[in-house]
Amino acid sequence: MFDIKFGSREKRCDGVGRRNFLRVGSLAGLSLASVLQMEAKAKSNKARAKSVILVYLGGGLTHHDSFDLKPDAPEEIRGKYKPIETVVPGLRIGELLPNMAKVMDKIALVRSGAHNNDHHETATNWVMSGRFGTAFGDFPAIGAVVAHETGLAGSIPPYVAVPKNPSFTWELGKSAYLGGRFESFKAGDPNDASYKVQDLSPSEQLSIARVERRGTLRQAVDQLAGKLDNAEQVKTFGEFQQRAAELVLSSKARSAFSIDRESEKLRDRYGRNTFGQSCLLARRLVEHEVRFVTVNYGGWDHHAKIFESCDKKLPEFDKGLSALIEDLHLRGLMDNTLLAVFGEFGRSAKINKDAGRDHWGQAASLLFAGAGVKPGLVLGATDKLGSFVTRRPVSPADVAYTILDSLGIDPRKQLLSPDGRPIEILDLGETVRELYA
Repeated sequence: MFDIKFGSREKRCDGVGRRNFLRVGSLAGLSLASVLQMEAKAKSNKARAKSVILVYLGGGLTHHDSFDLKPDAPEEIRGKYKPIETVVPGLRIGELLPNMAKVMDKIALVRSGAHNNDHHETATNWVMSGRFGTAFGDFPAIGAVVAHETGLAGSIPPYVAVPKNPSFTWELGKSAYLGGRFESFKAGDPNDASYKVQDLSPSEQLSIARVERRGTLRQAVDQLAGKLDNAEQVKTFGEFQQRAAELVLSSKARSAFSIDRESEKLRDRYGRNTFGQSCLLARRLVEHEVRFVTVNYGGWDHHAKIFESCDKKLPEFDKGLSALIEDLHLRGLMDNTLLAVFGEFGRSAKINKDAGRDHWGQAASLLFAGAGVKPGLVLGATDKLGSFVTRRPVSPADVAYTILDSLGIDPRKQLLSPDGRPIEILDLGETVRELYA
């Protein structure tokens, strides 16, 4: 769910005005020059990207069989796939990724994603927020932070999940203490033959007058919310109703989600499946100025029969992602769109008794492209078995920091919890500076 922001306030996020901050600063030993320097630094935080597309590989992509093959390792480690050459000299990837091999000169491959958690829900919330917490999601997903910081003005939602947020036993990567208004807009499956995005396609024809009359529901909810304590969900419902009405009436919003306007040839190039069409819809959304799009592509939790599954999934992934990269470049969108591809962890090196690979947080492959990212870069490395990072580890906090920084959002900014407690967006991490030329 989401809402629209009304007005603005000339206050810092911690509720302290500039004048009061200067008073507090002087008491704490900060000079006026120091304060002004801090303000100047904040203002100079220039964005590299206008939008972000996160392709999230729920379950954990097997790096041994995709982007970090170990052909010289024992059979129980290397698996069945052979490495193939790419357009980047000396870089080889898995044989089921022939289309990706042709575009590796447009992206950066990080072979050193690493953390120490092998639990789906906990690791997912960690990598999607950049902060470690419980399995239930103590911190807002990067997309929710982006929605909070960039605002909800206009008829286009700033944060969209296609088809929906990741989930295992429950929905993950949510807005946490920021509240329901900054949740993602769930786009649904764009591969459905009769795809109509929820809330943009009313079941009955509504005139503008009728939609406006329905605004009385929002007013009633607002009045009720004002009389209740801790009424976040009630408030969100009223705001959501108004946003939904605006979307129904907005030709720009309807256009953004109208994937049927794409040519049959292009839709075929992406792949006629949920992942391929989700990538195509993501391209349409950033073209229409959506700030953060999560393409949720799960099903990588291969504890058994990993090669039977990857024989089907890797070609689908190869086709859809390579088409997205090519399309973003052809349309000139890659200059201001950051593309990030990762899951919650990698997979274990040794193939288990069920012909699968298990959870493995100590090593994973990540992809980045666009918005100034150095194309053709290979960063980091794992050992000869692909079990542990041996060079330039990249943490979930580093990834989140890099994404937020690319959008011009200060990752160290303090946001407020519902009870007024200041919480840093990120408490650790730094921009992965090697990604930039």
